[in-house]
Amino acid sequence: MYEKDGEKFFIVDAHVHLWDARPENLKNIHGKQFIDCFYDYHRNLSPESEKWDYETYTYYGGERLMKDLFTDGYVDHAIFQTTLLRDFYNHNFSQFRETQDLVEANPGKLTHNYAYDPRDGEDGITAMREAHKKYGFTGVKLYTAEWHGQSRGYKLDDMWSRKYLDVCQDLGITNVHVHKGPTIRPLDKDAFDVGDVDKVATDYLDLNFVIEHIGLPRLEDFCWIATQETNVYGGMAVAMPFIHTRPRYFAQMMGELMYWIGEDKIIFSSDYALWTPRWLIERFVDFQIPEDMTEYAPLTMDQKRKVLGLNAANLYPHIQVPDELQVKPPADRETPVGAPAPVGANA
Repeated sequence: MYEKDGEKFFIVDAHVHLWDARPENLKNIHGKQFIDCFYDYHRNLSPESEKWDYETYTYYGGERLMKDLFTDGYVDHAIFQTTLLRDFYNHNFSQFRETQDLVEANPGKLTHNYAYDPRDGEDGITAMREAHKKYGFTGVKLYTAEWHGQSRGYKLDDMWSRKYLDVCQDLGITNVHVHKGPTIRPLDKDAFDVGDVDKVATDYLDLNFVIEHIGLPRLEDFCWIATQETNVYGGMAVAMPFIHTRPRYFAQMMGELMYWIGEDKIIFSSDYALWTPRWLIERFVDFQIPEDMTEYAPLTMDQKRKVLGLNAANLYPHIQVPDELQVKPPADRETPVGAPAPVGANA
């Protein structure tokens, strides 16, 4: 666990990747555009000491991932959020087999979420059922702006998307992570709009919807939705590095999230390897809302502990939190779907 000035933090990095964007995996120019856009995010939002060279960035492999996350990065548990991008890469963007090998070789440290595209129809449902029977995953990652032939995106409340969410409920897959944030070249910005979250969150109360990237640049829309929908959470991937380049902007984001959705529904993510977790964790633990931003309350260490790991552990009960850090959520918060008891509740 990370420790600073006597304070301990159990860290769950809830959004990490193991990707391959080397030239031999690029299907077309769009695969190159995608990884170049990723690299621009990394290069422009990272401290100078944390910047990677481009070649390493296109493929870093499992050994470096484990070192960056667990040896150097303070992470106690990490969750892989699979990204397909089959129209851009010959063998997908995320590397399933290599990722699964890491999960199996490091019990208790890694969770591997599944990815599906509802435009695959019945064949995709069959594949998901077979994969779930084999791997028993409890979370999925969706990319509503992904291209699929002539289609350049879908809505969560489309007919086929609802069919897949029905299957999630049937299989006991409780956590649905959805990229609803900044666009990535060449994907379309509007295909990441958060409006469809409202509908499915209302209709699928047995599912938790983790909105990755907190809807940026639509933070206000996201906050209004996540306030009224008790099963909608905010993933901080991409928002976190603004703690370096735009600390007041980051303070505004955190202040708004704390005001609207509260400390129990905000989830830390590094979005590795866009960024490495070490410097993000160090800076967040040290971070405080500027005193002149009086509309926002100061952040407490207990709130930071929840954001950095305890909230994600509530969504994934198989993640073991040390007894000394276990806390119960406030009485006015509902227990997350799929959690047999709040973190720290002794069954």
